Amino acid sequence: MDDFDKQLLNRLQSDFPMVPEPFRAIAEELGVAEDDVIAAIRRLKDEGIIRRFGGVFSSRDLGFYSTLMAAQVAPDCLEEVAAAVSAYGEVTHNYEREHHYNLWFTLTATSRERVAEIAEEIRRKTGVGEIHELPAVEFFKVDVKFSM
Repeated sequence: MDDFDKQLLNRLQSDFPMVPEPFRAIAEELGVAEDDVIAAIRRLKDEGIIRRFGGVFSSRDLGFYSTLMAAQVAPDCLEEVAAAVSAYGEVTHNYEREHHYNLWFTLTATSRERVAEIAEEIRRKTGVGEIHELPAVEFFKVDVKFSM
């Protein structure tokens, strides 16, 4: 990464401009062309430096139900089950853990009932027997920024 990449990544982490042409606004702040900003973001994503680029919203404040799920998956089926889980738009991410319950994922849906429906669909489609909901008991606001 060069200095511009670092400056751009620092800028993208907060206070994203809520204007019709946000990349143009960022480009003006950084003193470069809008195309340079867009090209750099694409390149950084293609190189795996940026994994995800998008807004973070409070699902609870928007009326959604969000929870952590834990599943016990046979190790030889883990990739297949993870792909089936990730196929749901309501799943924000999943990851493997070294634990009896080895596949964990976050599920955000319109209701707790919809979460239960999705969990049952995943059980049916994958043959995974144990999927447990681990709802949050306490909520914390986490605001992480990485200085480049």
